[in-house]
This record gives sequence, structure tokens and C-alpha cells, in this order.
Amino acid sequence: MQGIQKSFPGVRALAGVDLELHAGEVLALLGENGAGKSTLIKILGGAQRPDAGTILIDGAPVSLPNPTAAQRAGIGIIYQEFNLVPAMTAQENLFLGHERATLGVVHTGPERRQTEELFERIGVPINPSTLCRDLTVAQQQVVEIAKCLLLDARIIVMDEPSATLTPREVERLYVIINELKAQGIGVIYISHRLDEIFDMADRVTVLRDGQHVGTKDITELTRDKMIEMMVARSLDQEFPKKNSPIGQPRLVAKNLTRGSKVQDVSLAVHAGEVLGLTGLVGAGRTETARLLFGADRAERGTITLDGRTLQIKTPRDAMRAGICLLTEDRKSEGLVLGQSVLENFALPNMKRLAPFGLIQGRRENDAFANYVQSLQIKISGHSQLAATLSGGNQQKVVLAKWLERNAEVIIFDEPTRGIDVGAKYEIYLLMNELASKGKAVLMISSELPEVLGMSDRILVMHEGRIRGEITEVQQATQEDILNLAIGGQETAAR
Repeated sequence: MQGIQKSFPGVRALAGVDLELHAGEVLALLGENGAGKSTLIKILGGAQRPDAGTILIDGAPVSLPNPTAAQRAGIGIIYQEFNLVPAMTAQENLFLGHERATLGVVHTGPERRQTEELFERIGVPINPSTLCRDLTVAQQQVVEIAKCLLLDARIIVMDEPSATLTPREVERLYVIINELKAQGIGVIYISHRLDEIFDMADRVTVLRDGQHVGTKDITELTRDKMIEMMVARSLDQEFPKKNSPIGQPRLVAKNLTRGSKVQDVSLAVHAGEVLGLTGLVGAGRTETARLLFGADRAERGTITLDGRTLQIKTPRDAMRAGICLLTEDRKSEGLVLGQSVLENFALPNMKRLAPFGLIQGRRENDAFANYVQSLQIKISGHSQLAATLSGGNQQKVVLAKWLERNAEVIIFDEPTRGIDVGAKYEIYLLMNELASKGKAVLMISSELPEVLGMSDRILVMHEGRIRGEITEVQQATQEDILNLAIGGQETAAR
């Protein structure tokens, strides 16, 4: 890709960006949210047309006016949100739009044999008759990879492929990618998890503010150098943990239970504390957060705040009590994507911003403007739709609406998933600030370096229960957490 340019109303997304991918290599594409990565990939996938620039494959210029043209050119895009039909089988999804048929009759036998061959080529046995909704996230990802191979893709783009995978599934993904490399396929790998980049990439291309900062061999880079290329400044610490005086317990839950997902969970979050809650995918972390926030009803158990027993039946009850939740899925649960950023900010704050049901426009705009400045939210204006923001800026809008509500307990569920190191750093600083004000912060995360770097204390869940507690966080390791997460014995790192 040479000299790729793309502008939207009021925004220059790409300014003459170059990208070069070799056969049989993994090229990591890095940059902050809003740096232009998604726009560049959409152009490569035929979803958007560039304003200028050329794309060459094997030295020959190609035109990619639509996704079908990109597929025919041997380009496969695996987006973070998979393009699968849950009610259809793996085989049906694989051949959707490319059915082997004669006079309208689908040849299911040959399709099944080819499906099995593709899964064998990738190295993951999946029953072609299994409905996609019954597959694990890792298996669904394999189906997406198989779709690319079915169309003879020689270039495969993976956008945040490990975001929802367990550590073991990530290891399997590494094996699959190495097998693709061995078959001469070039892989563009987009991830905000820098550890993965050093494990997987041969070279790294960095974008910043729509411009190509540079491309380097992975052997030429350190973690600090990589971060500096992305954010144009050095970060003194990746996890700027600041210890605040820890006071009395504020939020206390005892014996929370809901089916098999949450079983007799008890926890306490103190004033000034960041309590980390972690575990493998499916351990019950998010389900516990939903009970604390009233999004689900507990079958039994009690919740108290500052010694006062709460009756939390709905999120409205939790909000009134001073509890807020930054959901794991900010797009479907944290924001109304079709509304403006200002409207999203105002939704949980209408009682203050619109007394007697009358919206005070100036008050609303002034309040939001303060957070736009303090949180460095990158928007074109208050009327910009939430759907058009990058992931990091969407997360900041969610943060702004809860900060305006001045909640006493803030539950962060995967607060930095899918956002860049610069935005992560700002969220960590905000956690420190909240703790310094005596707030109770519960941070749910599957990022073990983040859990170790930002927590005062760590609880580990396994199969719906609290498996163990780590109090000496500075002496703990990722292995200590994983041991508890898979149901092992507690270690000396308590």
C-alpha cells in the first residue's frame, strides 16, 4: 500500500500511509485508537475507497472497490466482531455465499469434506455440523480463518484476535498463525497487547494521527521504544500505580449466588482501594459485576454500602445507591451508539442536568466540555455520534457519564480491552485519582500484567467461586494467579 490517503468530514484519517507485507511473515500494525489502523484495513478489505494512493499485490496494481473484489484478490479480513450467523453450522457459515450447488441443490457432501480438510489444515478439529452459537470464541475464530482459506486468501488481517481468548487459546492461536506463515500466507496482526507483538511479529508498522511513523524489525524494538513510537512520548511506567490510604470496607457483598455462574461469592472493597478481580473466561467475573449493579437478580446474598444494606433489584437502584458499572461490552451495554456523545453523557445524569424535566443546554454542554478536556476525549463536536468514535474514546465517554454522577463505587469490567497504551495510561491515572478520593474501585480484568500492576489486592475466581486472595501483590506473579484461576492450590504469594 503506497501513499494511502483518506479524509472524512472534518477528519483526516490517513495522510499518505505506506504499508508493506511480505509472504510468510507476521506484520504487526500498531497505533493508538484513532491512529488510522481501522481505516487502512477497511481500504485493504474493500469496505472503503481511498482518496489517493495505490495498492499492489505481487507488484501489480489492484482495484478494490468492494469486499468481493478484495476477496478475489486473495485478501481476507477477520474483524474483532466475527461475521458469523449463530444459528447456522460451521459448514454453512463457511460456504455462505459460496455454496457448491447445481440447479439450486447444494452438494453438502463435498462441502463437508472440504470443511474437514480446512480445519485439518489449520490444525483444529471442529465438527462441521456444530452450530456456531455452540462453538467457543476460539473455535469461531478458526471458522473465520477457514473462510479466508476457502477463498485462497494469501493475505489475512487479524484485528484484536486474542481479545476474548483464554491464555491456552492464545497459545493455540500462535500455533495456527505459525502454520499460516509456513504456508506462505502474510498476516497483518493488530493488537494492543504488546507482549503478543514480541511473541508473534516479524516486523512492526506504527501509525500515529493518520501518518506512517515507521516500520522496524521486531529485533530492533524494545517495549519502551514501541510505546514511544505509538504515543510520541515515553511513559515512565506502563502501570503508574499510586498507593492511597486504604480505609474501612465500603462495598461488601456476602454469599451472592445466581445459578452455577456465581456461587456464594463474598467480597469487600475498601475506601481508597483498587480491588482486582480476575479469572479465566467463564469464571463468573462479569456475572458478579452484574449482580452488584442490579443488571441481574441474585437468588440469595446481601450487598451493603458503608454499613447500609441495599436492596438492588435494578441498575436504577444501584445508581441511586452510588454504584456504577463500566460494562465489558461498551458498544452494546455502555453506550447508545445512534445517539450523540453529549446525549450519552447526559443519560444517567438527567436529574441534575434537567431538573423538572427541562434540559438546561448550557449546563449540559459545559459539564461535558470539562470531561472532554480533562479526559482528552477526541471528538469533532458534542453532536458526534458515539458509533463513530474509536474504542478508547468511547470508553472515555462512558467514564465521563459516571464521573459526572459522582458514584462512590466504580466497577470497571475489562476497562482497557481494545484500547491503546496511551488511553490505558490515562485510565490508570484516573483509577489512582478515584482511589485517592476514598472511592471504592473494583477492577475486573483478564490482563494479568494489568491486574498485578494496578491492584492493591487481588481476588481470583474459578467456576463461579472465589478461589483465592492475593494480598502481597508486589510479590505475586502471573503464575500465582493462573494457578488459582485453573483451580489449583493457593501459594505463598498471599
